[in-house]
Amino acid sequence: MCKIPLKGVILRMLRLFLLLVFLSPLSLFALDYTKKAEVRQFIDMMNKKYNYNRSYLNKIFKQVRKDPIAPHKKSKPKIVKPLSEEYRPQGEWDIYSRVHLENNQSKLGVQFMHKHRKTFERAYEEYGVPPEYITAIIGIESYYGKNRGRYYVFDSLSHLAFNSGKRKKFYKYQLQEFLRMCYREQVEPRAIKGSKSGAIGLAQFMPSNYKPLAVDFDNDGKIRISKPTDAIGSIANYFKESGWKKDEPVGTRVSYEGNRFYGLKTGYKHKYHRKNLLNIRPREHFNYTKKVMLIKLEKEKYDELWYGANNFYVITRYNHSSYYAMAIHQLAQQIKKEYQVKYNKRQT
Repeated sequence: MCKIPLKGVILRMLRLFLLLVFLSPLSLFALDYTKKAEVRQFIDMMNKKYNYNRSYLNKIFKQVRKDPIAPHKKSKPKIVKPLSEEYRPQGEWDIYSRVHLENNQSKLGVQFMHKHRKTFERAYEEYGVPPEYITAIIGIESYYGKNRGRYYVFDSLSHLAFNSGKRKKFYKYQLQEFLRMCYREQVEPRAIKGSKSGAIGLAQFMPSNYKPLAVDFDNDGKIRISKPTDAIGSIANYFKESGWKKDEPVGTRVSYEGNRFYGLKTGYKHKYHRKNLLNIRPREHFNYTKKVMLIKLEKEKYDELWYGANNFYVITRYNHSSYYAMAIHQLAQQIKKEYQVKYNKRQT
């Protein structure tokens, strides 16, 4: 009996698989969302309210990818592990800060800030937002552009907007604004990649933030927050529109009695006059006379407590989390410190 070499069998099977893929109907890889009544209503609305081409919308909604994750072309940023296997604290803030503040974040931030220093200078002059805070946002949101998201935004938002879920209305609005953005900027909706929830570019803007807050900072007639210049200007504008005050502090660490902080409500939603905060004192001079927030960072063995100023609240407008805002603040301060050491000047 003639034996077929194993290599030949594998090649034949591969050819057969590729042939089946080529001849398979589109339904194996895509869904026809025009079969859904609410999608047809959405298309009608986009056509009547925004004059969006009905035929084009029908075409792309007939081809919604079943799996919105794009093929993985590049490896993810390498995670830098500690040199030793010694125990690491497991408090909420211990874990959160490791995820967001390690992995060469500050080192790469210094490089990014220096590379785009002229753009940062212009953004500071126009919006009053220090370069290190914009840099920290880009670092945490997209790892300085290396991790902008692997999801096809149109397909991902379509799944979220027209399937079961508590936030269908929110995602339907995001899909609407995403399509409007694509129309204005003359880009193909099915080609854009971002996060699973639809955030886009280095700045990871949600589509609804694009029109009111994104800016054409390189003056080329197009807004592309996938490009550093437009991303830097857009984040600065976002902060300014959210109430950022130039030359005001973000926060400072404070001392209190004990290891765990109880009694007063903490978080960015609660503000206090400093004179009413007995036995709570800044660890260093804090030139700020307005109301402050108490920000509690739960560590394994104790609570770290901070004053948060108005600019701390502004950062929470980007992401509604006190931990997120604190990670941005601490990363920004580390980037600023390392930048000054390396270049012996402030990047403004």
